[in-house]
Amino acid sequence: MRAMLAPERRKIILEKLQADKKVIVSQLSIFFGVSDETIRRDIDQLCQEGLAVKCYGGATINENGPEMPFNIRKLANPTEKQKIATIIADLIDDGENIILDASTTAVFVAKKLKQKKRLTIVTNSIDVMLELSDMDDFTVICTGGRMMGSNLAFVGQRVISALSSFYADKLIFSCKAIQDGIYDSNDDSAEVKRHMCKSAKTKILAADTSKFDKTAFAKISDISGLDMIVTNTCPGEQWLSVFNNVGVKCIYE
Repeated sequence: MRAMLAPERRKIILEKLQADKKVIVSQLSIFFGVSDETIRRDIDQLCQEGLAVKCYGGATINENGPEMPFNIRKLANPTEKQKIATIIADLIDDGENIILDASTTAVFVAKKLKQKKRLTIVTNSIDVMLELSDMDDFTVICTGGRMMGSNLAFVGQRVISALSSFYADKLIFSCKAIQDGIYDSNDDSAEVKRHMCKSAKTKILAADTSKFDKTAFAKISDISGLDMIVTNTCPGEQWLSVFNNVGVKCIYE
């Protein structure tokens, strides 16, 4: 392997943390062809940034830390996101008006929606816009706004003003956590999603089962504010009962 700069190594270490939840110093030193001490310095930096927690012989992902960079999160749970995207594509009809948020799951959904015709997509996601840039049959509308680089998303008052101009057939969005409500990791993202919910007739939450029974900082909505939850597998009888009690349809493979 060619010699890497420290930021390149740390990016790959983050990818491994996202995928495996844990890394081992000795394994990484062999993988990169550097000393254990070099890897420990990389891990120290990730710990200082709140992304990792030291453990014996290595580090684990910091589940309560700041969000991983978007391009790292996009690598997490691809099979689950693919399943969710396939289900959601079957819920969308040709010619509909759709709002897509700036989640990593929305990028998978956007790819699947390319099999549809004459869709109008409103989004605050840079990645979704790029994914759909070759779809001449689609109308893709960017909300504009203040860029949040870590999420490749637009947030802020300009997004909210833009959303107030639309009323879509369906909203497809994701979240950080599902507990007594639907939560996101920061209030900027949660605020945009709250207004997305006001701008769509049918609200569809796309969330793999790793999001259930987790906590996050900012509330998006009550569970009862949704119409459907699409996930990759059965979330358990207790959750099915919760959804049934508030009239939310849960769809899974």
